[in-house]
Amino acid sequence: MNLKVGLLGGGSWGTTVASLIARNAPTKMWARNQNTVDDINNNHRNEKYLPGAKLTSSLRATTSIEEAIHDADVLVMGVPSQSFRRVLEDAKPFIRPWIPIVSLSKGLEQGTKMRMTQIIETVMPGHPAGVLTGPNLAREIMAGQAAAGVIAMVDDTIAKELKKVFSTGLFRVYTNEDVVGCELGGALKNVIAIAAGMGDGAGAGDNTRAAIITRGLAELTRLGVAMGGNPLTFSGLAGMGDLVATCSSTQSRNRTVGFQLGKGRSLDEIIDEMSMVAEGVKTCGVVRELAHEYNVEMPITEEMYKVINEGNTVKDAFRGLLGKETGAESEPG
Repeated sequence: MNLKVGLLGGGSWGTTVASLIARNAPTKMWARNQNTVDDINNNHRNEKYLPGAKLTSSLRATTSIEEAIHDADVLVMGVPSQSFRRVLEDAKPFIRPWIPIVSLSKGLEQGTKMRMTQIIETVMPGHPAGVLTGPNLAREIMAGQAAAGVIAMVDDTIAKELKKVFSTGLFRVYTNEDVVGCELGGALKNVIAIAAGMGDGAGAGDNTRAAIITRGLAELTRLGVAMGGNPLTFSGLAGMGDLVATCSSTQSRNRTVGFQLGKGRSLDEIIDEMSMVAEGVKTCGVVRELAHEYNVEMPITEEMYKVINEGNTVKDAFRGLLGKETGAESEPG
């Protein structure tokens, strides 16, 4: 493949995607930490975020944003949502005109409530903006286990070309024109995953987790559709697929936060011990604001907001949810 790819972000998922892309195209990635860059270049590893995983040997890393992207035909943004705008603005002087910019982030920006493609369109107008999302746990993919993702762009022609950049034998990539739905599915499921993890940490059973997942899917679908997403998107990889993986896997950062909350630990203590970002913690407040703005009832999100931001306990959250009147399954509650 003649395309050159630049990727910004040296965490577990950014490194995993960079390693996948490097099998198909010349790839340079930017990471802040010199030790991480040296580990990738000299040992073909990123032990800090992907211990034991072997990276594609042709992948190169640098601490210079300019070096990573100045000749790139495609830019991939693998940084957390709350630093997305700042990193993109730092990169702006070195981005070639009109090249596609693809987000890997599953969050919403605090304050503006913007999706990452909206930030791309604001900072880099005229560049095709898209998102790669789905039920993708980095360590499983690096271990060679099969997985599937979806690349969403308004221009399906560009999406089909970019699919070739990300696809490998065991990582199957589908296309979707519903950028809004795909991005919202990836961001909103993190909040539900905290709730599912809380139930597991508190000793609730499989029935409880299944109820949280399915009622959580109903919540994120209601808001996603209200904001312009396609209802079918939320039954696909970016919706149900990502939700199930994130709510069920011990590798999920958001579920881990919830699990530890369910054990009675404080949020500050949990976050201090984590080396990677759990997007749902920051996204929860944004989702709640959007729910109020669009007049969508989201009881699970509301209870998670109270736990994360108002000091409510796990018992308070479950008491609040169980106190909701039930009606038709198609209704909130």
